[in-house]
Amino acid sequence: MSSEHPADGTRDIVSPAASPAGPPLGNPAGNPAGNRSGTPAGESPDSPFRHENESRDSAPQYVLPLVVRIERAEPPLRTDALETAARAVLEILGDERSTGDGEWARAVRDWQDARIRKVVRRARGAEWRKACTLPGITVTGKAAEVRVFPPVPLDGWPRELARLQVSGTDLDDPAPPAPAGPGEPVLWMSPEVEMSAGKAMAQAGHGAQLAWWELSGEQRAAWRAAGYPLAVRTADPARWRALTGGGLPVVRDAGFTEIAPGSCTVVADHPDLPASRRRTA
Repeated sequence: MSSEHPADGTRDIVSPAASPAGPPLGNPAGNPAGNRSGTPAGESPDSPFRHENESRDSAPQYVLPLVVRIERAEPPLRTDALETAARAVLEILGDERSTGDGEWARAVRDWQDARIRKVVRRARGAEWRKACTLPGITVTGKAAEVRVFPPVPLDGWPRELARLQVSGTDLDDPAPPAPAGPGEPVLWMSPEVEMSAGKAMAQAGHGAQLAWWELSGEQRAAWRAAGYPLAVRTADPARWRALTGGGLPVVRDAGFTEIAPGSCTVVADHPDLPASRRRTA
């Protein structure tokens, strides 16, 4: 899946343990899960909505804006921010406003008909409060806060978001995160590609979206009802080689920023995916 990180109605989402089961889940465009687990380098997969085998680049291009709150005194940990960004992408995909005749449905559909670009910007203080007045969903992790907004045309950013900074979004983990829990969906980050926190947040969002596309409506509903639990971890080199060749969804970056085109950045491992079940049987 080629991708780029350049990352009225408001609903706040908290950590999975406390997240209520939201409104009924829709299956965008009524499409069944298919083989969208990434493609060979240099090839573009079809949109989950597109019925003709045409390039995503021929469609109007949209971007999914995400804003991470980074206060100078208390920035979030890197892994917490990555996991929260991934859950934010899932929240907007599963929101009733993004499906059927919902107010965001057309924008979400047009975005997924093209490249699933995501831009992560950062905000603090008054900038964050102003961003939160725009339609969107705020997702809270352990401490990280990420707000996701409906997709916009590449040159159609709201003024309140366009002025926010993209570069310099860098975060750290003071210690390696604990292993993912049994049966927990994991977005495995590449051990071979160095990325800023903002870039990695967008890539984690891509991985979550690829897993979502592969799941049935019932499986999506169950994931949503649980609050979209997931973990983001960096694979060791041996595991990474097995993951990228194991039939799971793989994110391949388009190479617009930071890394080389075609780089594999994330493998999405959800226990309901057929390839995951084969590995654990």
